[in-house]
Amino acid sequence: MPSRKFADGEVVRGRWPGSSLYYEVEILSHDSNSQLYTVKYKDGTELELKENDIKPLTSFKQRKSGSSSSSPSRRRGSRSRSRSRSPGRPPKSSRRSASASHQASVKETKRELLEVKLTPLVLKPFGNSIGRYNGEPERIERNDIPPRSIQEKPHLSQESSYVSTQYSLRPRREEIKFKEMDSKEEEVVTKGPVSSRTFEVTATQTKDLEFGGVPGVCLLMLGLPVFLFLLLLMCKQQDPSLLSFPPSLPSLYDLWETRVFGAYLLWFFLQALFYLLPVGKVVEGTPLTDGRRLKYRINGFHAFILTSVIVGASLFWGVELYYVYNHFLQFALGAVVFSVALSVYLYARALKAPRNELSPASSGNAVYDFFIGRELNPRIGAFDLKYFCELRPGLIGWVLINLVMLLAEMKFQNRAAPSLAMVLVNSFQLLYVVDALWNEEAVLTTMDIIHDGFGFMLAFGDLVWVPFIYSLQAFYLVRHPNEISWPVASVIIALKREY
Repeated sequence: MPSRKFADGEVVRGRWPGSSLYYEVEILSHDSNSQLYTVKYKDGTELELKENDIKPLTSFKQRKSGSSSSSPSRRRGSRSRSRSRSPGRPPKSSRRSASASHQASVKETKRELLEVKLTPLVLKPFGNSIGRYNGEPERIERNDIPPRSIQEKPHLSQESSYVSTQYSLRPRREEIKFKEMDSKEEEVVTKGPVSSRTFEVTATQTKDLEFGGVPGVCLLMLGLPVFLFLLLLMCKQQDPSLLSFPPSLPSLYDLWETRVFGAYLLWFFLQALFYLLPVGKVVEGTPLTDGRRLKYRINGFHAFILTSVIVGASLFWGVELYYVYNHFLQFALGAVVFSVALSVYLYARALKAPRNELSPASSGNAVYDFFIGRELNPRIGAFDLKYFCELRPGLIGWVLINLVMLLAEMKFQNRAAPSLAMVLVNSFQLLYVVDALWNEEAVLTTMDIIHDGFGFMLAFGDLVWVPFIYSLQAFYLVRHPNEISWPVASVIIALKREY
């Protein structure tokens, strides 16, 4: 192993690539394999130089001269140079004054520095991308944006092939921020997982759309409400089997009542009021594309406790909560109408949202973006619409509907106590909801929050699908009792415990 000539931290003179100029540098490290020294210039530039391009300071000591009024002349055969003159300055035959010589030397040095041209390093092409030095092998394909000028120093891999192999420029800092980007560069899409794009500027993306694209989302937006009402109508029949499919359609009065819709709005805004209460801790979400981290108040479990107190007080005062069961189809239709109206509002406000606030899942197609959501974090002041709807109205409403079905079963089947099957359904699903509300902070890392926008998909899912589909078991048991024994119930509880 050859010995190195210069030690780390030693101040020497290094030749600037492509010129004959030597400048004062500091040795940072030495690569024993490539025999290259990593040096740092006074302006912060770090380069890798060969050993024969580095000279000790003693080689550039100023030669003594008898005259102090003139700059020392270069002598043929001498390797020492004046520190007051540019290293590449040709010798002058005429003598000048000290001040004139110094000014001319400074101008000449600046001119030569400005004329230094670095030979661009040419990388081997790899698909349609240029690999940047980021600690990863060059074989990994990345659709990075190439540097726009020589001043923006690119990240280069040491394994790349260069046209000029004499020098290798490699900035030590891994992240270099561009000061500006062209409109064409903003349209470039970086494909990869969400976590790798957290701090990258993303724009309207051209990619394969989920759910079958525009035809698929149109089918979902039309089919999901129809599927919901088919299930509810089937559960209300005396014989809910495929032999009695399709169920008879109800009248318009059985589907819509303004008072029921008002009751649903009261429930929604009551939960919004609980969300705004200054209780619970405030946490930060995951970083957005611009580096910001939104703040969220974690008080979902508090809202659940307050709701339980209100429901308990209502039962104590004799409020007949099974009213919800008698008008269940009307509540479901009211929730569908409200979710559609909310989706229209969300899409309209997203048209004015800045680009950095759009969802990575948005595509630029109006129909698809209406379904998937265009804006990532729609907020009215500090009120986060998506985060609120994710757990509060639908999830807590699911528990309330299950309780209503338990009371309705006792009333319509003349039972003094609910059936064991109904108790198990309420208990298991209550445990699920309480666990979600107790660990509410975990929802900030889900795909719904960090990737999907807030549109019809989440609005319908949170406000309609969760409370009215997930409660189908309890809704079915009201009119179709299913008696189970305690041994069977014990096996079910044991299986649930293992799960």
